[in-house]
Amino acid sequence: MKDASPRTIYLKDYQAPDFAIDTTQLYFDLYEDYSEVTARLVISRSAENVVPQLVLDGQDLKLLSISINDCELAKDAYEIGEETLTLNFDKVIVEGFSQQNFILETKVRIEPQNNTSLEGLYKSRTMFCTQCEAEGFRKITYYLDRPDALSEFTTRIYADKSRYPVLLSNGNPVASGDLDGGRHWAEWHDPFKKPCYLFALVAGDLVAVDDEFKTQSGRDVLLRIFVEEKDRDKCDHAMRSLKNAMRWDEDVYGREYDLDIFMIVAVDDFNMGAMENKGLNIFNTSCVLANEKTTTDAGFQRVEGVVAHEYFHNWSGNRVTCRDWFQLSLKEGFTVFRDEEFSADMGSATVKRVEDVSLLRTNQFAEDASPMAHPVQPSSFIEISNFYTLTIYEKGAEVVRMIRTLLGPALFRKGSDLYFDRHDGCAVTIEDFIAAMADVSGRDFSHFMLWYQQAGTPKLKVTGDYNQTEKTYTLKVQQSCPATPESATKKPFLIPLDAALIGEQGRIAPSKVLEVSKEQETFVFHDVAERPVPSLLRGFSAPVNLDFAYSLDDLTRLMARDDDGFCRWDASQKMAIQVINNVIVSLANDPAPTVDKRYLDAFGEVLNQAITSLKNNDQTLDLAMIALMLQLPSEEYIAQQHSVVDVDSIHHARARVKRKLATTWYEEILAGYEYLNVPEIFAVDAASIARRTLKNTLLSYLVTSGREQAIDICALQLATATNMTDEIAALTALTHSASRYAVDQKGAALASFYSKWSDEALVVNQWFAVQATAPLPTTLNQVEELMKHPAFDANNPNKLRALVAGFCMRNPIAFHERKGKGYRFLADQIIQLNARNPQIAARLLTPLTRWRNYDEQRQGLMREQLKRISVTPKLSKDVFEVVTKSL
Repeated sequence: MKDASPRTIYLKDYQAPDFAIDTTQLYFDLYEDYSEVTARLVISRSAENVVPQLVLDGQDLKLLSISINDCELAKDAYEIGEETLTLNFDKVIVEGFSQQNFILETKVRIEPQNNTSLEGLYKSRTMFCTQCEAEGFRKITYYLDRPDALSEFTTRIYADKSRYPVLLSNGNPVASGDLDGGRHWAEWHDPFKKPCYLFALVAGDLVAVDDEFKTQSGRDVLLRIFVEEKDRDKCDHAMRSLKNAMRWDEDVYGREYDLDIFMIVAVDDFNMGAMENKGLNIFNTSCVLANEKTTTDAGFQRVEGVVAHEYFHNWSGNRVTCRDWFQLSLKEGFTVFRDEEFSADMGSATVKRVEDVSLLRTNQFAEDASPMAHPVQPSSFIEISNFYTLTIYEKGAEVVRMIRTLLGPALFRKGSDLYFDRHDGCAVTIEDFIAAMADVSGRDFSHFMLWYQQAGTPKLKVTGDYNQTEKTYTLKVQQSCPATPESATKKPFLIPLDAALIGEQGRIAPSKVLEVSKEQETFVFHDVAERPVPSLLRGFSAPVNLDFAYSLDDLTRLMARDDDGFCRWDASQKMAIQVINNVIVSLANDPAPTVDKRYLDAFGEVLNQAITSLKNNDQTLDLAMIALMLQLPSEEYIAQQHSVVDVDSIHHARARVKRKLATTWYEEILAGYEYLNVPEIFAVDAASIARRTLKNTLLSYLVTSGREQAIDICALQLATATNMTDEIAALTALTHSASRYAVDQKGAALASFYSKWSDEALVVNQWFAVQATAPLPTTLNQVEELMKHPAFDANNPNKLRALVAGFCMRNPIAFHERKGKGYRFLADQIIQLNARNPQIAARLLTPLTRWRNYDEQRQGLMREQLKRISVTPKLSKDVFEVVTKSL
């Protein structure tokens, strides 16, 4: 680590900058073994009083020259620190110099080709590109690298024309030309002031796929997606998604795009999914490239969601940006909410809601229960990169959703309009966003702000009582929240609890939002004619854990009669967890425990409902929802229901329940599969995706049965699949099967798949992930062998996410092997990555941070690896913060 004690930054210490950078002119000379960056900054003093210094951020820069008002500075007028450039104004001897307004020009040399951190300016294979959020711009030039320093940028790029025929930056193109020696240049101007984290540059040998969009005011906008020539045929879906997002943002939020051109560039080496740089979005290839042969349905949906997310940032993040990084959820939480609503409108709203809640409850709730728990608006951090978390994004989106629930759609839209209009061109805070909502509604949000200020997942313990004489049903609600690192005690949250009552034939009382604001509350429903089952947290109205003592019969009623799609699905999950937990208890004394018949029957009823729908060609039944209801909860989510995670028992109990379902309903599952496994024209629409989802869910059950017929069916689907969704589903089912009959086929299947797709990097990543997530005792050995494979590149984040994160984060039974081999493997990767790419190293640490959740033996083994990482020489701030908080 560079500092013995990394500095903690606190929200309470925020101070506005003493200086503003009014305009920024950048000149990039790009070469193969170095690049030079000249920055010409028009600076003005924003502080009332004269100050002695100006401190600029800079990292890994070699200063070549520095001047003020075109006069070179004497060496004693500035100091170069490890991560700063300080101007000492009392030693600046320049005629007519005034702090009120001056021009600072610096020229630095950097080495993008050696920048493995993938922050700042770096090379991805043969392409120059940038990633400046959160603090990457300081690796490009000396600057006020903070989000509240907004400037108007002009960028000129010089490069070899044969190697880099395409030169891009933010804004609109201004001019271009050729130079001697085979070089050329291009200049871009962004008329909208922005912080430097939104700066972007790309130089490469790329082709453009073009389209256009006419805004609601009649302006024509050129849309361009830049890719390598080999990927030209994978842009159509992203372009459709972009145009749909632009139209949706106009229709739903009244927000029109503001530049003449909108560009996306696909980059293979990228730490994140994508980046919303003004007018020039830089995307991980996995989030923009898609076609039916190489991309799964989940991949298509991800592209649609990420394209929309980054486009929506044009207003919620760019036109209105963050004052400081403690406000990160101001843009990310709000924009995730917007992209979720967009995707819901593009497909099945219920299915989208279930998918979003599944991610939140499985991963963000686990984050809330870990040493890395933090509020949506953190109060401090050491390394801001560690706070690009599910709490900031997904929980932040849920907080925005609760605001809309409390206000209703019309007032929420008025509030967002006021927020955008009031703060256009400004760097603002979460409090500013909330103030707009309060001003349009007249509502006091001071209590609600606890959702931003307190960490942890609240728990609602609810009991119900039916009074047959008075025809009333009473709900008693008690809320609590576990201790988290920032606070052992919590104030009660304001929780919108959407509730309804379900009778024998369906809903018997109107749905209403109950506002739970105290530790204990009582709510009474009147004129209730029969004993109901409460439908609680409808639509997942708040990010909380719900504790209600549902019986299996209660859950059966909700699955069959509830008109809230989320609650129907949630009832299926609760029923499955009850049954799996009963099997876990029984496994202690019985190697072959029974599975409750009521659950088997409920599963069969849902399955037969789908088969009847297929037979009758009924288009009204949501097959994607049926597929979700038939799927068992993940081992990771089941683990969260246990105070001490018994990895082995959870895995074996879940596997036993799935096998029992597969064997009990084998013929029906096979019939449903055969109805769905028919030739069809590939389409990426909700109905087609639903049919494939259900078909492959049924295929998974068939293979789980272990029957040779099922393995043969799976192998046939793999061999004849005409789209990647069906192909990867079959490969996964075959590879993950423990059946001896499958073992004889999977090696050849994996080899054949790789041979077929070896030229498609994103498909090879899926191949890595399928093997890394196989819940088998030999998987770690397989992963270690795959790390030597020619297609694996330890410097590529996508490869690391597929193979290393796939094994460590999505394969609990193999990763948590009792001797701790998985823990040592992960620690080895983190220690190696610490020097190359600290961001990815810190993110991979997540499984080890949750060591307290496991049995004593595993706790000791995980702590041992955390301590081993902690004594690594030159530990990065990213890894240091996570390790020290975890220990």
